[in-house]
Amino acid sequence: MQISKNKTHQYLFFFILSIYTIFNGGNSNLLIQINFILVSLLFLYSLKNKNYNLHYINFLKNNKLSIIFYLIFLLYLVFQIIPLPIEFLKIFSPEKYKVISKLHIDSLYSSISLSVSNSFFQILNFITLLILVFIIKMFFYTERHKNRFYLFLSFLGFLSSIIAILFYLNGNPDLSIIKNTYYKNASTGFFINRTMFAIFLLFSLISSLELLRNFQIKVNKRKDNFFLKIYIRLFVVFITIGIVTSFSRIGNFLFLVTIISYLVNEFYFTKYKNNSIKYIIILILLIDILIIGFYFGGPKIIDRFYFLSNELDSIYSNEINYSRFEIAKFGLFQLKNFLFFGYGAGGFQALFQFNFPELGSQYANHAHSDLVEFIGEFGLFGSGLLMLSILNFFIYKNSYSFTNMIILFYLIILLFFDFSLHSPIIQFMFVTFFTLNQKKLFS
Repeated sequence: MQISKNKTHQYLFFFILSIYTIFNGGNSNLLIQINFILVSLLFLYSLKNKNYNLHYINFLKNNKLSIIFYLIFLLYLVFQIIPLPIEFLKIFSPEKYKVISKLHIDSLYSSISLSVSNSFFQILNFITLLILVFIIKMFFYTERHKNRFYLFLSFLGFLSSIIAILFYLNGNPDLSIIKNTYYKNASTGFFINRTMFAIFLLFSLISSLELLRNFQIKVNKRKDNFFLKIYIRLFVVFITIGIVTSFSRIGNFLFLVTIISYLVNEFYFTKYKNNSIKYIIILILLIDILIIGFYFGGPKIIDRFYFLSNELDSIYSNEINYSRFEIAKFGLFQLKNFLFFGYGAGGFQALFQFNFPELGSQYANHAHSDLVEFIGEFGLFGSGLLMLSILNFFIYKNSYSFTNMIILFYLIILLFFDFSLHSPIIQFMFVTFFTLNQKKLFS
């Protein structure tokens, strides 16, 4: 059977997403470089197709202002790593100038970024995200295409959960590229960080639930998709177990918000009543109670949702105790020192090590608050450019959808209380879902 060109390009896109997933969400400088190459090659390959070319040109015409702002933002990131004369550094980054003077570095030039190598790879990552938007607009332009993506992500989440659960039940041993040393008592799958794993599975869960909704409403009227619905329900069961056993408090909190949102939407807001969604949510709740309540103990049912428990008391103190919120507080206090032009993408680790040299090999590479870290990295100038680009692209009256509202809530929680948004796979998921669920795409 011959595969259509459209399916071929979409399958190549799915292959890249699989590479992201299997190799720890692309969360290293080497993997960022590999993902940049793969995404760029797919984009260049797709430009040979006249139909995709038309979609691409049309997208550029309709989003000129947003793309211009984003390109200026990328140029600004390049500006952060360019060596500047010391006299200019006094203007653009007085704090960096103080660091150089304190260390007695004899150099006539220095960059704004505290970590030029990390900043360079982050530039590649942000270019990849722009190309990703182009690819999605070129490849996924019908509801059928979108549901094909949902089906693949649902299966990928199912596969990741199976592997994570098997590893968890066997004591989480390290195996080749899969490193479980950091979380022996939680499911992490292909990821090192359990919250990253849980957030990825939440996107897989949304994909599964959206498929069940769409099959019930209007998609594929020519066939019943009976067996496919069974498979998706099976995927949902294992994805749920994966989220629950990750014991990520933010992940489980967002999981609870997700299933409640779908349940409320089915009862009160949707035009097409779908009993299938109601039944699967009830099944999710039963799995949750049975697994957590009986296998891990009743208190775990409630405890895993308290992602702010006992940590807000000291956040406003001037003392640094190196807890998650104290590190976030440190990042917040540092904003005034790098207010306008930042300390460079990926520069937080260098900032932390310089301020706490007594910790030696121990360090924090993230501020545990993505909002604080992004503003610190880009400064108000860079953050403003990025925000202008995002707002111009995503905020349309006809872009609001139920799925996007859930994703937006995820975004707000992660920005304030976690560092998962600095992971390429999570950025990949947010960009993909926001872009796919713009209603304008399917008008």
